[in-house]
Amino acid sequence: MLHMPKITNTYFLAVIATIGGMLFGFDISSISAIIGTDQYIAYFHNPHGIVQGAIGSALAAGSVVGALMAGPVSDRIGRRDAIAFGCLWWLAGTAVQVGCNGTGMLIAGRILNGVCVGITSSQVPVYLAEIAKKDKRGSIIVIQQLAIEWGILIMYFAGYGCSFIKGSASFRTAWGIQWIPCVILLLGLPFLPRSPRWLAKVGRLDEAIQTLAMIQADGDLNDPLVVAEWDEITFTMAAEREAGKGWRKFIKNGMWRRTFAGMSVQAWQQLSGANVMTYYVVYIFQMAGLTGNINLISSGVQYALFIVFTTVVFFFIDKTGRRPLLIYGAIGMGVCQFVVGGVLGSYGTYLPNGLNGNLSVRIQVSGAPAHTVIAFCYLLVIVYALTLAPVAWVYAAEVWSLETRASGMALASVANWLFNFALGLFVPPAFQNISYKFIIFGVLCFGAAAQAFLTYPETAGKTLEEIEELFTPGAVKPWKTKVGGSALEAKIEDARNHGLKSMSFSHGKDETEAVHREVV
Repeated sequence: MLHMPKITNTYFLAVIATIGGMLFGFDISSISAIIGTDQYIAYFHNPHGIVQGAIGSALAAGSVVGALMAGPVSDRIGRRDAIAFGCLWWLAGTAVQVGCNGTGMLIAGRILNGVCVGITSSQVPVYLAEIAKKDKRGSIIVIQQLAIEWGILIMYFAGYGCSFIKGSASFRTAWGIQWIPCVILLLGLPFLPRSPRWLAKVGRLDEAIQTLAMIQADGDLNDPLVVAEWDEITFTMAAEREAGKGWRKFIKNGMWRRTFAGMSVQAWQQLSGANVMTYYVVYIFQMAGLTGNINLISSGVQYALFIVFTTVVFFFIDKTGRRPLLIYGAIGMGVCQFVVGGVLGSYGTYLPNGLNGNLSVRIQVSGAPAHTVIAFCYLLVIVYALTLAPVAWVYAAEVWSLETRASGMALASVANWLFNFALGLFVPPAFQNISYKFIIFGVLCFGAAAQAFLTYPETAGKTLEEIEELFTPGAVKPWKTKVGGSALEAKIEDARNHGLKSMSFSHGKDETEAVHREVV
């Protein structure tokens, strides 16, 4: 059997793995960059209302299916190979979209693409969380969000370029481009090591400790960091073997707190309404009087802002922590939603026949109110890029135990995609009927801030195993938790002072427990 050489630089692993997130971004823009073009409107008979909603939400529908299968698949074949499995669905879905002859095939292709996105969006953060050091974990997982945004931007301007092609070749070419990142991901995955925590979970202990050492200490099995972290992993594994099986493991012994935290933070990311802006920004800017190429370019500027400000988060997320970003980000987004909703509702003019025949756009504002809508759409994206967009993925990947992480993150993704599906389906009809709808998102944002304050403990600067303790009965209240406070440094110093070394783990559970006793 051919064994490819493995590259263990954490940032390289993140860049390759997060191409899975880029696929999500490509698919978002494959619709948002196309839906306003004459070629799309003519070929698909001016889809609007529930029909356009079905096209837009098909990805999310498939993603729910993908997320549901992701946990069992990842636990069985590993995080890395689960990502490769998802890519096969993407190749099939893209082929169907390129060859579509109507709305039905387009929806079917997007559902197949969605299965891939459901798998990769849940398992890439799991993989990154399990290979990253505690003080770099946030920034490493932020790369996932950056990849999504780069995918959105690249595909958006690719779609913009393709809009100058006449006929159906315009959108077929744009959709065909989606093959490229998937092929690159499939070629890069064999060079990535498996998750050491997954290897330990399935009993491949020698391989697990060697992989952990390669990632954390350039292969030094006796490095104090490797010894201390391996001790935490094995100790936690032994405790988790006593946990309940099946669905009970997501509820028993305080696990419901983690399940609630992981699923709710992903749900709030959608209910904030920011992704509505991302999917349908072309429509919103048309309401504000921007049409043609100016609209497309202005929408592209929004995606560029997304990348710039998420890049900023990369450098400070592990210093500021997760709680402040989730709380104040939700408040800031709520204010923006109130302004946009209030202006559209107060100054909007109803167009019964649609704007220039586009039945998805039936409200328009002009002058200062239009400038206000555009400005606060941009501001909303900036706040979202700095807070909920990246942090929701980071937090949801951190809160699970090793035994539940793959399936737990899949559950969290299901929450994300269910609300993504609902919003994608019902927002286009809402554009025709409800001008104040953004105020609803504003109220939901304040609800997100309240829940984050009351129920989300701070996870930054702690090992994955230490995070588990934050959700146990009797743990410190979430609003009293702080960044850092990890005991790993003390264990590393203890291992260094006592000259503790790792050893062979190939004989299973008994030796694992013996090693734990030695390190303790």
